[in-house]
Amino acid sequence: MAIYNAEVQALDGSPADLSDYEGKALLIVNVASQCGLTPQYEGLQQLHEDYGDRGFAVLGFPCNQFGAQEPGSPDEIKQFCETSYGVTFPMFAKIEVNGEGRHELYDQLTAHPDDEGQAGDIQWNFEKFLISPTGEVVKRFRPMTTPEDPGLVGAIEEQLPS
Repeated sequence: MAIYNAEVQALDGSPADLSDYEGKALLIVNVASQCGLTPQYEGLQQLHEDYGDRGFAVLGFPCNQFGAQEPGSPDEIKQFCETSYGVTFPMFAKIEVNGEGRHELYDQLTAHPDDEGQAGDIQWNFEKFLISPTGEVVKRFRPMTTPEDPGLVGAIEEQLPS
């Protein structure tokens, strides 16, 4: 099943529709503003800029489940991302990615294994899922894989619509 059916909200709480991204390659990332990995925002923004006009988008989903590293309000998250990292890629409402309250989108994403064959729970902030233009999860990157990683960049380039 494609991810487009999951109900999501924009960061400001307004309704959003993942089907708006149908036909694009996507990198879905659970993000946080007070994490040691937060500087990955810079690389994610660069990917969004480098490939945005070629049918690609980064989608950020704030999550406060790892060390309470995303405690901010939607306005605080937006302000931090824009002023600290110049983020222009779409950001969505804060969600849970693990446990009983796991968002339906992450039910689908976490079923996909990483390169070691491990599916299941998100390990930490900045775990990344590459989605094909048809909405299928094609690759899972654990948090320590940076946006600049050649394997990640190559995988994105392979998924760009022709």
